[in-house]
Amino acid sequence: MPNWLTKRLNSGGLSTRALIFGIVLFILAITLAPPLQHYLNQRAQINSIKAQLSDSEKMLANAQAELSKWNDPAFIANQARARLHFVFPGERQYVVVGEDQGVETDQTTKISNGFPIGLPWYLRIIASITSTNP
Repeated sequence: MPNWLTKRLNSGGLSTRALIFGIVLFILAITLAPPLQHYLNQRAQINSIKAQLSDSEKMLANAQAELSKWNDPAFIANQARARLHFVFPGERQYVVVGEDQGVETDQTTKISNGFPIGLPWYLRIIASITSTNP
């Protein structure tokens, strides 16, 4: 190295080795930054997909448990009774109305007592609408 360059580098407090080391670190950082960024993005995607997979497996386990319930005839009968109000032959169903549901008010509409019997349901509805009985 020329003598004037070494004097100039030494006068500023910066040695040749430090300058070369800084340049090498800068080139290394520029070279490694994009692959490192891609690697970290891919790791984040992998973790996200693993979380989705575990959630899907939990949902699948819940669905299989629900399906196994529906394969039981006693469960089906219980659901038919609870949801659809079905009864077995020979049984009598009673519907108990609570205090909050069965309260009658004076503002109820009057129902005609003269419904025609023996007609289809839609004709009975039309007759109840067109009825002039108070």
